[in-house]
Amino acid sequence: MKRFLTLLSFILFCTTVYAQNQKIISFKALGHNDDEPIFGMSGATSFYVKITPQYQISGSKLVIYLEPSQALVRDKSYVNLFLGNKPVYSGHLTKDSIQRLQIDLSPADVSADNFLKIQIKTSLTITDDQCRDLDNPAMWVKVKNYSYLSLIKSNKNFFSNINISNCFDSKTAIVYNSNPTLHDLKAVAWSYARLKKTQTKNIGVYDIKNLPDSVRNYIMVGTVNKLPADKRSLVKVTPQNNQGLLYLHKSVSTVTDTVTRMVNNNGRFVPVKTVSQEVVPNEILFVTGGDDAGYEKTITAMGNMNVLNSTFGDYLLINKAQNTFFKTIDENRSKLSLKQIGGVSDFLSGIGSLKSAFNFKNSDFSFTPKEVEIRIVANYSSLNPGDRGFFNIYLNGLLLSSEKLDASGKLNTSVTINRYQHHKYNTLEAEFRFYPNSGNCKNSFTNYFAEIDVDKSYLESKNPFITSDLSFYQYPEAFNSGTTRVIVSKPYAKYAAGAMGEIIYELNNNINANNFPEFSYSDEVNASDLKKNNVIALLAQDDKLMHEFPDAPIDFERNFRLYNTDNNTVVYSLSDTTSNGLAQIFYGRSNNATLVLTATGKHLAEAFLAASKSITEQLSTLSSNVCISDVNNNKYLFNINKSSENLEYIDTKSALTRFWDSYNLYILLGILVLILLSFLYVRSRVQKSQELFND
Repeated sequence: MKRFLTLLSFILFCTTVYAQNQKIISFKALGHNDDEPIFGMSGATSFYVKITPQYQISGSKLVIYLEPSQALVRDKSYVNLFLGNKPVYSGHLTKDSIQRLQIDLSPADVSADNFLKIQIKTSLTITDDQCRDLDNPAMWVKVKNYSYLSLIKSNKNFFSNINISNCFDSKTAIVYNSNPTLHDLKAVAWSYARLKKTQTKNIGVYDIKNLPDSVRNYIMVGTVNKLPADKRSLVKVTPQNNQGLLYLHKSVSTVTDTVTRMVNNNGRFVPVKTVSQEVVPNEILFVTGGDDAGYEKTITAMGNMNVLNSTFGDYLLINKAQNTFFKTIDENRSKLSLKQIGGVSDFLSGIGSLKSAFNFKNSDFSFTPKEVEIRIVANYSSLNPGDRGFFNIYLNGLLLSSEKLDASGKLNTSVTINRYQHHKYNTLEAEFRFYPNSGNCKNSFTNYFAEIDVDKSYLESKNPFITSDLSFYQYPEAFNSGTTRVIVSKPYAKYAAGAMGEIIYELNNNINANNFPEFSYSDEVNASDLKKNNVIALLAQDDKLMHEFPDAPIDFERNFRLYNTDNNTVVYSLSDTTSNGLAQIFYGRSNNATLVLTATGKHLAEAFLAASKSITEQLSTLSSNVCISDVNNNKYLFNINKSSENLEYIDTKSALTRFWDSYNLYILLGILVLILLSFLYVRSRVQKSQELFND
């Protein structure tokens, strides 16, 4: 019995240790919030996962959950799984409503740039007649978003495998001194932009006093002499004056934690807490310098992806830094090839629907386009007599054009879209549809192919979208030309770091990122500076610089209300008790792009960040120039101009008028009640008089 209990304890211990060394990453956590459908007789979809160095691929697993259409003939429908371009599983669908596939992973499955490419291809059947199944809408399989990767955490070779070039993928936060300088804010902003390019979600921005103990993998900014003593001792390389430094500190520590497990107790699962210890890696990337001049060089290097991606050591001393980017032939970026926006030439084969998808943003152009020409150049297999072929272009799910294919095998077509048809973020789909004649249907499934030439196909902006009033639809490309100055109120500087990071990321979230703004405190800026530059200002409500923006739609210094013009109801009323981020965009005195953000309430950092994120989303209107968002992700958009009737300043009214506006309904109701009581009183007196007269 004792041996059995010892064996059982050993098994439980090994299971616990194994669970602690695992990291479960669901497809939902990777950004696939919805199930991924695969349509058609021969459909396919792909997933890309970056494998960061703290995980070892040997021993890790991939688990896929599939939900097939109920109409499929299961034993004649097949699913194929590829890792990279190598097949790893093929089999027919089972009778289970949800089918589970588990694949053991190996280092050979990961590409040289540490990406795991997962491809799922299907071959589906409903009627045993391929010609009838061709466009049946019941031909689908869904990849569930709770499919996951089970990765093995590993400290093996931790000190030799992790370096500056690959450490950003695992960073989760940025830390700065409690009283940040402009250099600190600039370092936070560029570090934030670099982290967001790795698709890191929920980037934490903390001052050193509020850094949670659970955060062990982060970026710390500040000159060497201003780093806290315990952090300064971790930097083993000392930069000289006028010298910058990127330094990666690596260590491992033992962490004690409480693990809760559900245990079966007489048929009921009850939580049982146990104390466990785990060895975890710690990483701190220091963005620093010997003095402000050297620190500035490090910040400049943070904006250069070529430098960061080619630094394979634990530290980099920077004596000279500059940002030079490859310039396209078209300096104005009005013409973009599909290859420039990330398109690849896919060889498509089969019949039915064959699609290629491309994504582009308005900010990929040097200005907001009014009209965009979409030019598609492609080759396809020539059609035989009786065959039918079509080429369709879709933008954001809407069919733009359709034309017949012929025996030439050459396609060169275009369609021009206006500003109402394209959004800030767009998905372009190019679809070939092949239908063989009925006599050759079953023999033609592999005879048709098509391939889009991504080098010769392009998007060209025909005219810039120019309006008398600037709107969020034109952000951030309105700041592409000229110099941009980021301005912040000194008392609010420590609250604006995260929002600055969001802004720097958006200004450079395009195919030719080269927007490096200057940073200034608001009390250092004069009227001339506001005219010479594009301006992005993060200000306190009472900042004197607010008076320098007479063209702003709203004076944020004053209490105001915004009304719904349809029913005259109050939509928003400024209140300091709620943490709100307020943003407005407009043309300044010299027709320069100007964006002003401020925040109210107790949670200023969260309010600034909410406003900076809200103005970058896919907005449904082309003319919103005022955005109000709170820390709970609620957002209000308005179009305000000088003649707007939906804006009212409360502080322009007298005390008596404000009292009447607030309590007029109650006052009117009271008057009505008094009139009714007076009527009843008079009526009762008349009745008594009549009774006395009759007596």
